[in-house]
Amino acid sequence: MPPTSRGPAGTAAPAAPLVAELLEPHALARAVRDMAGTPVLVLGDVMLDHYLAGEVERISPEAPVPVLLVESERHLLGGAGNVARNIAALGGKPELISVVGDDDPGRAIGKLLAQEGIPSHLLVEAKRQTTIKTRIIARNQQLVRVDREQARPVEGHSLEGLRSILAQLAPKHRMVVVSDYGKGVVNQTVMDALRQVVQGMHPAPRVLVDPKVVNAAVYAGMDVLTPNAKEAGELAGCKAQGQDGVIRAGLAIFKRLRCKQLCITLGSGGMALFEAPGKVLHVPTVARKVFDVTGAGDTVIASLALGLASGLDLLRAGIVANYAAGIVVGQVGTAAASPEEVVAAILAQPAPDVETWLNIA
Repeated sequence: MPPTSRGPAGTAAPAAPLVAELLEPHALARAVRDMAGTPVLVLGDVMLDHYLAGEVERISPEAPVPVLLVESERHLLGGAGNVARNIAALGGKPELISVVGDDDPGRAIGKLLAQEGIPSHLLVEAKRQTTIKTRIIARNQQLVRVDREQARPVEGHSLEGLRSILAQLAPKHRMVVVSDYGKGVVNQTVMDALRQVVQGMHPAPRVLVDPKVVNAAVYAGMDVLTPNAKEAGELAGCKAQGQDGVIRAGLAIFKRLRCKQLCITLGSGGMALFEAPGKVLHVPTVARKVFDVTGAGDTVIASLALGLASGLDLLRAGIVANYAAGIVVGQVGTAAASPEEVVAAILAQPAPDVETWLNIA
């Protein structure tokens, strides 16, 4: 059945034809390869992802809980650090701005960034605890997560440092990603500083935001927001369920935050791409198996930003992001997709079945 578009009265009408040659697998594969070397500036909450993995063979005699015999332990970049890691894994050149505590986890993040070859500007705040998320896993199944964090807005020297670094680095980039995990790096003062820098540039870099609902007010006027369905519903004040619900939520977000474009990730339902308030496209999921959705949102905004920065439109960048996310959810723990993996996934399938959900001229 051909895709349809919804008119003002809610009636179905033939959809405008998509540029099929640009969505052809080999053309998309070339676009992925062309993203190599593209710079992206990342600002946001960095954290340390800590994994304890092993086997459960008995229940504790002390309480009705499983006993994990630890077989491996590892630390990975989380939050904004994982966004930067995903950009680097896809061949881009990320540069990270964040704040850590004066503690061992903060120093571990610095070492991991150096090992990944990611330039970083980590401001150290003596009284802040670096966020650590410990995940305990048995046979690819997460048993429990333990968080240690201090979620309060940055202030004083850290705040001034962020404003100064943004003023220096933003003019060197065409794309800025704001990765907000609600830990204090992203706040009104920092976002106002970013707006001031961007508005003084010609051409101005695009700003993509992975939002946290509690900070909604600070995202007004940004270029692209990338909430998941739950976040979109909370931002809009209505449930983002089903095609009609997602469209309603998206339109409410446009009205509330005046963003230019919107990408709502729908889990197993793929993603809805709002190229404008009156034009919504749906890209189905390509994930074949889902072991762990940890960091999938980081992968989406990383590949979306890299694609847009390299010259792709929202549709093609979104399709690439969809393939990349489909790869990482098939792995356990915070993961990243390589260009080779994404290209192989694209070439292994026919052109994506993009559907027009709304098209109002």
